[in-house]
Amino acid sequence: MTLIAILIGTIGAGVGSVWLAALLSFAMLARYTQHMLSLAAGALLATAFMHLLPEAFEGQVAAHELFATLLAGLVFFFLLDKAELWHHGHEHHQEPHDHSQGHGHAHHHHHHEKTSGGWAVIAGDSVHAFGDGILIASAFLADMRLGVVAALAVLAHEVPHHMGDLIVLRQTSGTQRTALLKVSLAGTVTAIGGLLGYWLLSSLEGYLPYFLVIASSSFVYVALADLIPQLQKRLGLRETATQVAWLALGIGGVTLVSGLAHWH
Repeated sequence: MTLIAILIGTIGAGVGSVWLAALLSFAMLARYTQHMLSLAAGALLATAFMHLLPEAFEGQVAAHELFATLLAGLVFFFLLDKAELWHHGHEHHQEPHDHSQGHGHAHHHHHHEKTSGGWAVIAGDSVHAFGDGILIASAFLADMRLGVVAALAVLAHEVPHHMGDLIVLRQTSGTQRTALLKVSLAGTVTAIGGLLGYWLLSSLEGYLPYFLVIASSSFVYVALADLIPQLQKRLGLRETATQVAWLALGIGGVTLVSGLAHWH
């Protein structure tokens, strides 16, 4: 019975939060693309700095080790980004170089450089979802009602940053359906974390801070290397204020929901 409850709770939290985020983000994306990029950057940064990292540092792992993991994660996602760009450029190097194709390739390559954080988002989401699954499993093992509250809390606090993930992947993938599929698949990793947590909770618990820090490094990298550079444009005072307001909204949304989840 407990195992079934863990499966229902983890799938509901991991995938349900993605679909709820999709309803909110894609409805606004077409009209407010730049605003959504600001919202996504704020949500990812707040998820990393206001939720994941504080939880990681509450554990028994030394701060030096966690900071080293954070640094290693940032370097890893940078190298992953470089490998993706190199692979992209290598594929197109073999194409004919007439004027029209050359122009199309230059435009596409520029677009790819601006939105090449897709793999980092998926990797970070998967690691984060795995950690969420372990947390939900531990709550269900302690008390069934606590498990339900934990699953609902995870669903709630995942929605704001999944909105950011979907916006990033929508820019990278080109279609809403592909973005939704990728983030949903990452969300199913919550169930894997729940299953492993059910069987191996005592041995995996010590590694949870590392999982949280690695997920944080992916979100920080995507926000700072991919999203914010797209927002660094010369704008008027009103447009800049609007941009900052949407960034603050992303930060505030995640901070508020995470705070409520921890309070419950």
